[in-house]
Amino acid sequence: MKATIYHNPMCGTSRKTLDILRDAGCDVWVHEYMKNPPSRDELVRLYDRAGLSPREGLRAKEPLADELGLNAADVTDDQVLDAMVAHPILINRPIVETDKGVRLCRPQDMVREIL
Repeated sequence: MKATIYHNPMCGTSRKTLDILRDAGCDVWVHEYMKNPPSRDELVRLYDRAGLSPREGLRAKEPLADELGLNAADVTDDQVLDAMVAHPILINRPIVETDKGVRLCRPQDMVREIL
């Protein structure tokens, strides 16, 4: 099975998810999104496929989210997406895509739903 992981090697959950994919025998494409951020359209596609809103994909605990006011109730999905494109650290990770779907793998075992 082919899989794409939007990965931050500094994140323990992301590393554990990558290990699960490799242990399952997946052909994994590792997209280090901090070095090569996804486009706004790509984020929209991933979140749509995962059944998540951009707000649900926001790394809300990241201090920058508070600094930019993204945790406020009146922030729109468009504002969240624009901030994620400008500051990819705000993208919660890891996001994994296979033919069976897309998951935000927090906790990492959620990846098993799409294997």
